[in-house]
This record gives sequence, C-alpha cells and structure tokens, in this order.
Amino acid sequence: MENKSNLSITLITMDRAAECTVFTRSDGKEARLPLDPSPFEDTSALARLDFTPAFGALLATTLSGEEVLFEMPLEGASDQLAGRLVVYLDQNQWSLLSNAARGAQRSSEADRAAARKFREWVDQRRIVMPASAGHYYETGKRFSTDKRYALGLTVLQHSRGWQMRDPLQVRRNELHSAFCQRMDRSDSARSAPVFTLDPDALFSPTRWVGTELPSALQNRLAFQTRALLVASASIDTMLDTQRIEEGADTGWTASSQRFSDWLDGLDQDSQQKRRAVDIHMVKDLQRELAEEAAAAGVPKELFRQWGFKGWVRAIAGSPAVGLFREMLHSRHLNKRTTWRPNDLTDMVYLSCAAGYADFVVCEKHMRDPLQHGLRRMGRSTGVYRRLPDAVAAIEEALAEASVPTKSGSN
Repeated sequence: MENKSNLSITLITMDRAAECTVFTRSDGKEARLPLDPSPFEDTSALARLDFTPAFGALLATTLSGEEVLFEMPLEGASDQLAGRLVVYLDQNQWSLLSNAARGAQRSSEADRAAARKFREWVDQRRIVMPASAGHYYETGKRFSTDKRYALGLTVLQHSRGWQMRDPLQVRRNELHSAFCQRMDRSDSARSAPVFTLDPDALFSPTRWVGTELPSALQNRLAFQTRALLVASASIDTMLDTQRIEEGADTGWTASSQRFSDWLDGLDQDSQQKRRAVDIHMVKDLQRELAEEAAAAGVPKELFRQWGFKGWVRAIAGSPAVGLFREMLHSRHLNKRTTWRPNDLTDMVYLSCAAGYADFVVCEKHMRDPLQHGLRRMGRSTGVYRRLPDAVAAIEEALAEASVPTKSGSN
C-alpha cells in the first residue's frame, strides 16, 4: 500500500458534460467538485480538459472529439526546446497546411506529403512550429465557422503550446539589451526566449497586462495554475465558435503608401533614401527607444549625445527590429510599391520570426525583402515560399544534426 505522505495528484479533469472537476490521486482514488460556475462558455468548442502535473501536459478534447495536446512550461527551465528546430509559418502557409492535412481537393499531393512530414516531426519532437498572436487574430476573424475551426485546430495541434513572444516585446528587449551592451552592462540585458512555453508570452504588457498573482502565491502551484489557465484560454480562444471583429484602421497603410510615393519622386540615391527611411522609422520608435534607454540606465544627456546615429545603430544590430528595418528599406526603395492593409502585421511577425527561427515559410511578396534583409545582416535563416521546399531543407538539416561528430564517435 502506498504511504499517504507520498500520495500526489496525477490527473486533473474538467468535464463539461458531467459539470465537475475530477482530481485523481496516485492511489487511484478520486475527488469530484462541481464546476460552478462553469468555465465553458456557450460558444466554447471544448468538452473536456485533462492536465497531468507530473508530465507537464494538457490535453483538450473538443465537442467533435478532436484532441489538442499542449506541452506545459516547467518553472525555472531555461530551455525546453531540447535541440528542436524552430519552423515558423506565415498565416497563409498555415491555411495551406490545414487544407493539405485534411486532404482538401484543392491541395496538391506535394502539399499533402509535406503536411504528413510536419506532423510526423512534431510528434517525434524534432521540430517546433510556434503560434503567434498574429495567427490567433488572423484565424479568429475568418468568416466561415467550419474553416475557422479547422484552421485553428491545425495551428493548435502543430504548435503544441509553443508560441512566439510578442514581437513588440521582443523589439523592446532587443533595444534594452543593445543599450545595456553599449553601457558595458551586458549582465543586465534581457534574455527572455523568443520561442517559448511561458504563460502570457503572446502579448506584451504594453498591449495586455496579463494575469498577475499576489507575491505571496508565487510558488510552484501558483505557477502551474497560471500556466494551465493561460494554455486553456489559448485553446478555447482559438476554437471559439464566435468570430472576432477586425481591428480599427490605424492609418499605417495609407501613411506608408504616401511615404513610398514621396520617396519615388525624390531625385536621390539609395543611400540618401535609406537615411530618410531610418528617420521615418526612428520617429515611429521614439517612445520605445527612450523608455528602453531609461530602463537600461542610460543618462538622458548621454542618450541625446548618441543621437540619430546611435539610435539607428541599436536598431540595426538587433536580430528582429534590425530585420524589420531592412524590410522597410527594401519595400520603400522598390519603386511603385503598393502597400496592403496586412503588410505591417506580416512584416512585424516575419522579421521577428526570421531573426530567431531556423526556417520561415511565407508568400513571395514578403519572402523577397526578408531574404534580402537576411543577406544584408549576414544571417542564415532559411526562408521559403512553398511547404514542400521547406520540408526538403528541414529534412537535410535534421539529417545533418543526426550525424555524429568526430569527437563523439568511437
């Protein structure tokens, strides 16, 4: 018989149909508590949540019987990637993958074969395919409930709880670290991973405060509770049957078009136009630059002395925001560029992903400036516009990683 002092909770189940939470102990005994109030809204597609504290996994079952498995964050763990390659898909590529995975008629056999490979590698824990806040937004605003559900299910099943940290927060972290390094305070640089299981990583505090717990409750149980709450909410949000509305027009598209058209009319060389783009960008980032310099302990007078060149240097040397700058240069300097409403979202998320991921798959009009920027920055992220092409490159990288080195061989 198991010693009572060694007993532990092995499974926690929230059952919508039974309207109860079930706690299962290591000796097989159960305790049932009513779900009052129920966390399942009328528009929720979830039927059941199962959480195993020991194995750090959350299994969500939908009303249609599909399952979503999420890895859960481990408190204090610095790296849970465990050597897996990171593959980031742009929203349109997730749609192609979803259609191919479901065997849609309009998907090609090459795409269906690629879909099988991606799922196989995810299941084998060889790659990670993180979701971003952009994916949640783009999926949630689709008009067709059935297509929205199928796409959301694909993203969730492949991402398994992995997410890309909010690019706006990554940008701030990079600027902060750049200022710290310039002040010879590298130990104060921020080291939050870009691809992570951390709770609340999808949205930075500048957009959403998140869920804060009283300091007295900051312990292992509180951490698990918070992680479980955020993971459950993420799954429920992605699969909710109610469509979300599109955000208000910020005017960014029209402003970018006016700026590109103005550059087209200037009788200047590319270097002069690049400086004009940098001025335009620094103006847009002036608040982040000032706030992160202050957070890094940069004296106001020194910040002023660094001036425009120093601020651009901080931007240019950072993986994500530096790549965003290169994409801006490429697109603004390309004569007769037409800006689309979704271009800002694509550029912000793709530049962040390409700054840190191993592979990125996106459509051509974003791939070209992204590749150009990566070359200028001397970075080696693989960028592809077709799923089968990415699969071939990933397969090669996985094969190389599995070959033992001379030092490791007998």
